Amino acid sequence: MRRVFAFLCVSACLCASLFFAFSASADDIAERAKKLQFSSIVLDTHADTPQRMLTGNFDLGKRDKEGHVDIPRMREGGLNAQFFSIFISGRILGPPAIQQALDQIDIVRQNVQQHSKDLMLATTAEEIRRAHAQGKIAILMGMEGGHMIGNDIHMVRNYARLGVRYMTLAHFYNDEWADSSTDKPAHNGLTDFGKEVVREMNRQGMLVDISHVSDKTFYDALEASKVPLIASHSSVRAISNHPRNMSDDMIKALAAKGGVIQINYERNYLSEEYRSAFAVIAGDVSRMEEKFKKECGDDNVCIGKAEIKLTRDLTEAGKLPHVSWEKIVEHIDHVVKLVGPEHVGMGSDFDGADMPEGLEDCSKLPKITEALLRKGYKEDDIRKILGGNILRVMEQSEKVSKEMQATQ
Repeated sequence: MRRVFAFLCVSACLCASLFFAFSASADDIAERAKKLQFSSIVLDTHADTPQRMLTGNFDLGKRDKEGHVDIPRMREGGLNAQFFSIFISGRILGPPAIQQALDQIDIVRQNVQQHSKDLMLATTAEEIRRAHAQGKIAILMGMEGGHMIGNDIHMVRNYARLGVRYMTLAHFYNDEWADSSTDKPAHNGLTDFGKEVVREMNRQGMLVDISHVSDKTFYDALEASKVPLIASHSSVRAISNHPRNMSDDMIKALAAKGGVIQINYERNYLSEEYRSAFAVIAGDVSRMEEKFKKECGDDNVCIGKAEIKLTRDLTEAGKLPHVSWEKIVEHIDHVVKLVGPEHVGMGSDFDGADMPEGLEDCSKLPKITEALLRKGYKEDDIRKILGGNILRVMEQSEKVSKEMQATQ
């Protein structure tokens, strides 16, 4: 009996030791993740926050009960470098498209100036690092849709001078020179003019963004560009078979030339179960946008709120499945296993999409870092995913731009 009692005591002590050791290890990972998050350059390549700035009653400097991005929540989540998206509907073309794009560029610059204690406008990798060293949030601009150049290549140069550092070649609809992934093909990829646009973007140091474009447009851009491409907010087609996502072959081709896919957090792009259920109920994204445009006109904030309300209502009614934030990590992990940690990053689509459960806004970003650590990722590789990969592509773009302009 004494032997049995002694054995039970030893077993209990051993179990307790293991429990406390596990708890200490878990706490250590959480602490490591926090330090890693807040010491790294955390660069997100796509947020539609300028649409909220246009409403006139949104203050980027105050915590807001709606949307996903504001300065307090960026600070809380360690998000210290953000591309704000210059976006208008692909149905608006010509001079009106250019004017609306210029208005949005202006309002982003106004917000940076208004909140200069917290924000710094950045156009180069070095300026992002400088902002980080000063404890400021680097604000960059990307243009979501080639229709905003008004079919005028000179506008590429003008936008570059104003600080735009990437352009998505097409949006939901084809533009005059590039096919979209969610429209019927009209150009068989890029037109000759479209290839000239890509080369001019290289010359001006503007990254070529292939999110939203058709597969053929992607391969045409890959061939035409002297600089690695980015997908500013796309996910993995092998996990969610959406045309907006990239196939494994596309990801391999992107990586072979040094490019980066920035994972989008939109539920449709994260979960095949959700995407297929949504398609049955509401149709594709383009059709849903047309539906809400009838109710909201060109008010993109109104359209976004209507889309999110619809999806939340359908989820609560059990007609759409729940999608957890862990799906983001699944997409990142898929790319890493496919092509390595040098070719993936984060392109949330904050303020422009319906976020998964558990990652309702940018304050929750440290969850991703902690999850990657728990999967055994090296800290140096996580830093690449958080922002280092995009900084590398920006530096390559800046180098090529200088070389091209020197030979003009």
